[in-house]
Amino acid sequence: MSTYVFKRIITIVPIFLMATLLTFGMIHSSPVDPAEAYFTAAHIQATDEMLEQKRYEFGLDQPLLIQYVNALIKIFQFDFGISYVTNKPVWEEITSRMTATIQLTIGSLLIAILVSVPIGFLAGIRKNSVIDNFSRFLSFIGASIPSFWLGYLFIFFFSVKLDLFPVEGTGTWRHLILPSVTLAFPLIALYTRLLRASVLENLQESYVLFARTRGIHERIIMGKHVLRIAISPMITGLGMNLGNLMTGAIIVEVVFSWPGFGRYFIEAIFNRDVPVIQGYVLLAAGIFLISNLIVDLIQMYIDPRISRKGRQYQ
Repeated sequence: MSTYVFKRIITIVPIFLMATLLTFGMIHSSPVDPAEAYFTAAHIQATDEMLEQKRYEFGLDQPLLIQYVNALIKIFQFDFGISYVTNKPVWEEITSRMTATIQLTIGSLLIAILVSVPIGFLAGIRKNSVIDNFSRFLSFIGASIPSFWLGYLFIFFFSVKLDLFPVEGTGTWRHLILPSVTLAFPLIALYTRLLRASVLENLQESYVLFARTRGIHERIIMGKHVLRIAISPMITGLGMNLGNLMTGAIIVEVVFSWPGFGRYFIEAIFNRDVPVIQGYVLLAAGIFLISNLIVDLIQMYIDPRISRKGRQYQ
């Protein structure tokens, strides 16, 4: 098991290095001159001498390989440069906004799990029942409604009409409800569908028949065996969505004026703030890699056959 974990951790390094190389290449192949972008963001009409001086400060006069190595060293020191707009370190800007995004991510995942697990499980073990029909309807609605439209709909009913929750911003738990539910709604549809299909598939497996012939109680079979194995695809989806929520909850953050990581990225794009864009892309890659690693370890704990299969192919 320890060998499997070590190999999974080692594989992260070349993938992250490839992400840094691609990011570096895309930025330097872009027609946007970082020096010009710096002065544009500062609303300064730069002369040729000022542009040359700024390129020298940014190290753009050096060979590309030297620039990449220097950038890589700074990245591993969590130094993504200085924002063109605020003149503050990008890492400080990102971490100051990460708390709000983490709150939104945790809130939406908790809602999605608490709703989708019981509905998906019951829909699987009670095929064609009322709860099954409801789960399929919920999955259809959740997959069809765009997040931005759902967010505005929640604001209209629960904030404007009923005055139950704040319209925008942060501060209290009431500010967190509407954006969390908006983010969780499509996840509920996805997880419910995945869990239902997995439960139906596992009910046809031989281990369920053997457990029943041994006289094991149906609740133990369903709860201890079927649910534990059937939830595996949902955990895989959870790992992918964790990265999406941490880095891609942009629309919801804009709709609810949530001061998070994604909204900061949108502002950086409009301002052509190159260091922020680069920091966002690299941090997003790191979050995706780490979340997938965590999911693999959880999967291995739930189903030890994963690590045994890994050893078989060595």
